[in-house]
Amino acid sequence: MLRRLRDRLDFTRRLGFRLGALLSVAILPIGLISLVQNLHLSREAERSAEIALLGRTASAAAGERALLLSALGSADALGPTVLETLDRPRVCADLMRNFIERSATYTHAGFVPMDGLSQCSSGADEGRGTDMRHTPAYRDFIANPAMLFTRLDRGVVGTRPVVQVMLPLYRDRELLGYVAVSLTRELLRSTHAVQFGTEGARIVTFNNRGEILTTDSTDEDAAPDILPAGTTLLSLLSRNETTFRARANSGEMRVFTVVPVVPGLVYALGSWSPQIAGVNLLQLSRFGAVLFPAALWLVSLAVAYFAVFRLVLRHITVLRGQMRRFAIGNRSEPPPVLTDAPTEILDVSQTFHNMARILIRDEEAMEAAVNEKTVLLKEVHHRVKNNLQLIASIINMQVRMIDDPDARRVLRSVQDRVAALATIYRNLYQAEHLDAVEADRLIGDIINQMVNASVGPSSDLRVETQIEPMILLPDQAVPLSLLATEAFTNALKYAGAPSGSRPWVRVSLTSPAPGQGALEIANSVGDTAPHHEGTGLGGQLTEAFSTQLEGRADSGIEDGAFVLRLRFRIQPASLMADAAARNVVLTSAARGGASD
Repeated sequence: MLRRLRDRLDFTRRLGFRLGALLSVAILPIGLISLVQNLHLSREAERSAEIALLGRTASAAAGERALLLSALGSADALGPTVLETLDRPRVCADLMRNFIERSATYTHAGFVPMDGLSQCSSGADEGRGTDMRHTPAYRDFIANPAMLFTRLDRGVVGTRPVVQVMLPLYRDRELLGYVAVSLTRELLRSTHAVQFGTEGARIVTFNNRGEILTTDSTDEDAAPDILPAGTTLLSLLSRNETTFRARANSGEMRVFTVVPVVPGLVYALGSWSPQIAGVNLLQLSRFGAVLFPAALWLVSLAVAYFAVFRLVLRHITVLRGQMRRFAIGNRSEPPPVLTDAPTEILDVSQTFHNMARILIRDEEAMEAAVNEKTVLLKEVHHRVKNNLQLIASIINMQVRMIDDPDARRVLRSVQDRVAALATIYRNLYQAEHLDAVEADRLIGDIINQMVNASVGPSSDLRVETQIEPMILLPDQAVPLSLLATEAFTNALKYAGAPSGSRPWVRVSLTSPAPGQGALEIANSVGDTAPHHEGTGLGGQLTEAFSTQLEGRADSGIEDGAFVLRLRFRIQPASLMADAAARNVVLTSAARGGASD
């Protein structure tokens, strides 16, 4: 228990902590005096922020007032135009579209008659009207025909939320409908600019029916959280241009003010949290009283720490960074010696420099030896491949000199096996890493080689391949390639032509599950030709190769085709295992109490 507690308090032994503790005791009396003074300043700043809220709310309302009054004036100006073209819906719609195209402010304008079928609209389809009877705005107007500002979550044209201005249209005393002009809520929200000294204020506009029109936040679902709890928006209209305190729906105590945007129609509600009031360049809150004492304390600590940092900590940090970079493999050159450091640290830096130089020299010698051995091993694989190709060529010459078909077939089979071995060794000496073989590329080369040698241009045999990328050890790649050679040779030999179709051979190399491999070679079976069971040398070799792979080869007739299927476990390449073992991460958390 005591040891665990001692480990947790190990940070108290650091130079920076001890220096800070001594300075904290020294400046404690000055901090207490500053604390008392700042308590008074905090209260004054809070009252000033409440007054600033009223000014900010009025300023934010000014921009929105201009836009809404402009929309109201535009709707009023469109009224005579609608009356003149009421019997010509197409002309009226064209005028509305021209009005919207010339204006960068509005998204939609139109006239909605009392029956709700609007044909005079900037968004009306050619020859068709727009049915507005299902919209809440139309129903509100029919219930109470009057000038109205309302919000729509989806505009008549487009999908953006808008605020719609609705102005009744009369002919003499007959109510014909209303003229509607829409503005995006994003445009109205852009006028709610946060001014200096009023950070933390929020603006919500609402109409004379208590419906929220816009907020200064893109998250409109959070708007009710900043409204006064237990109070409707309509009840706030009696508090025009007054400031009051109330608890919001979120439970926070806030300051509110209400100013008219469009008198009698639209109002703005400012909501401000006293805990985030702004005073000059500092954000003072209820904790602002401790801000200046804390700043004084921090400045004192910074001065002392800067002195220690310049003399000691700066050089230790640089030296630690050199050690970490060297440990993770950055060894292009020895780290430089810290010549401007104090003598004690200079000695440590010089010692580390000498040690790094010796290690770099030894590692370069080891890498040169490894590279030399790698080159020699690749040369061995290259010469083995050349010798195997020479043997295959000699066998081919011998085949041409023999007339006996059985002997030619046996020699051709031996030649294919030798050629497959040569292909394996060619891939080994061409591989970047000698302990990992690209089995997909290897088997693909063998199949292409056998097809070019065994299938003539006039043959109608179709060969299909599905070979996925697969990395194997050489001990697995060799028997897998030889097994594929034997099976593919038999498939080419016994592929029959079903009635009405061409003969085919299909080869697939896949990984059905992590760490598992599957080789499948299938050939078509003719209608009359019997299938050879392959109980000779080829079958024995197939069984031997599958045993080396620690797998099991199954064969048989499936859906009119002869299929040989092998499943085996993929052994992880040592290259990958070594890379995972060398994946060392050195951080400051490697030992207790370390820090960057």
